[in-house]
Amino acid sequence: MPSSQAVFDLEITGPSHTAAVARALAPLLDAGDVVILTGELGAGKTTFTRSLGEGLGVREGVISPTFVLSRVHPNLADGPRPGGPDLVHVDAYRLASGEELDDLDLEYSLDRSVTVIEWGRDKAEHLSDSLLDLEFTRVTGADLAETDPYQLYTSSSETDLDEDEEAPEPRRLRVIASGPRWLSQRPSAFDRLQQALTHAAPTTE
Repeated sequence: MPSSQAVFDLEITGPSHTAAVARALAPLLDAGDVVILTGELGAGKTTFTRSLGEGLGVREGVISPTFVLSRVHPNLADGPRPGGPDLVHVDAYRLASGEELDDLDLEYSLDRSVTVIEWGRDKAEHLSDSLLDLEFTRVTGADLAETDPYQLYTSSSETDLDEDEEAPEPRRLRVIASGPRWLSQRPSAFDRLQQALTHAAPTTE
């Protein structure tokens, strides 16, 4: 489990800025990296993962794996990173512990994939000695944050959940990097990460 950490904050103007930050992160990620996404419903987790998948060059169709818990998006030979890592996208909201997360057998795909785990804080830290924990906060979302996201919908459609991720309002992103993968070198991968994400330019909302 990671011990040392480095942190920086970004002010995100909206969905296109979230997407730009995700695409800026993609070239910095390699097979074996684990990214935890933390934040209430509508904060931008699925928007982020979808754009990260575009940057990684994996098969299209990234949506929140709410009801299947885990989806694998294979790398495309004709994408921007041929031969690069697959994307494994996990929704751990309904999992009570790291032991339940282990039931998904993620260890078999870790070495060849970038693994993104929504709602993974306090459940996924044992998967790697180096982590990125990205915490999204909707600036105007305090009331929604207190609501169980799975009680907000009468439909079981995953598309409904994904559409809510596009809320066009400002949000705050805290980037927490830990472990030797990000912190051991000088200049560290964390330094490059901070520079790339800070300068990610959003398109017009």
